Amino acid sequence: MTTPTGMPKQRVAVYPGSFDPVTCGHLDIIKRAAKQFDHLIVAVLNNSSKNPLFTVEERKALLTEITKELPNVTIDSFRDLLVNFMRSRNADCIVRGIRSVTDFEYELQMASTNHQLDGEIETIFMMTNPKYSYLSSSIVKEIAKFKGNVKDLVPDEVREALIAKYADQD
Repeated sequence: MTTPTGMPKQRVAVYPGSFDPVTCGHLDIIKRAAKQFDHLIVAVLNNSSKNPLFTVEERKALLTEITKELPNVTIDSFRDLLVNFMRSRNADCIVRGIRSVTDFEYELQMASTNHQLDGEIETIFMMTNPKYSYLSSSIVKEIAKFKGNVKDLVPDEVREALIAKYADQD
């Protein structure tokens, strides 16, 4: 595909999620997706109906820190429909990580809905590295809340932020 000037169109993808907190599984998907696209936007969902541990700004800061070595990755946030956010960023592909059949069923429904809303948007599913197939942000928060070791589950910056966050709640 080319632009009106004849230049190749940049392949821009969005990896959306709550990232509360970002895990090693998320980072694995980010690194792998960054190799597949010219530009990858990691988009933090600002969902006012949830009660997140970290603010959107804190999550964006953590993501920025752990992806600083990836020049084609930018961090952003959104609170609108994902397809509207994607149009505003000239993105045409959604990246989603899949851990299990249960994830696939939910993600297939979301991909079909997004495609119905905008037929130009595709969704790419990336299988999670098997060593992270059990890992979720909820599990990480539960372990960290009770002072368990999350060293191999999240990047060091996130581990430190979790320790500080739960120390504040004591």
